[in-house]
Amino acid sequence: MEHTIFKKQIRYNSEHSSKTVILGAGCFWGVERKFWSVPGVEMTSVGYAGGSVESPTYELVCAGTTGHTEVVKIQFDASTTSLMEILKTFWECHDPTQGNRQGNDIGTQYRSACFCKTEEDLRVAEETFKHYQENLLAAGYGKITTEIKVLEEYYLAEEYHQQYLEKNPNGYCGIGGTGCSFDAR
Repeated sequence: MEHTIFKKQIRYNSEHSSKTVILGAGCFWGVERKFWSVPGVEMTSVGYAGGSVESPTYELVCAGTTGHTEVVKIQFDASTTSLMEILKTFWECHDPTQGNRQGNDIGTQYRSACFCKTEEDLRVAEETFKHYQENLLAAGYGKITTEIKVLEEYYLAEEYHQQYLEKNPNGYCGIGGTGCSFDAR
């Protein structure tokens, strides 16, 4: 099965340092599109993570039996942008207080999640969580329900989901934030 992955033209140099993070913020179509315009993002792909079933399909994930959430794997150039900046976009692009949903999309596959590759990245994610929680509480929102942990496994979604909104510009996108800003420190 061949997959198309979003790629920017990358000019590698001796200081090039790619990092990855996997984020769930509702339907992966809109989340993926959101990160295409973020400076420093080199590649994205959509998939499934956080559950217990190996090699899940979209149908199984939507049935709610796998424990997986829809996610976007983001590769970025750490010499151009920081994980903190990537997480700023993540927090602002969805409502992390909604539990197993984002707007009209309801189910465990739409829960908010941040899956890190390293313990160091996990600490950064937890720091941003605390900071954004303060902002949300001050704005009258509830507690953040985002799952944050070191990634165990990522499964690439089916080809027709990759860059879905590029192929279908008028396709559904339920992504929307709270309106609360996150000031990266």
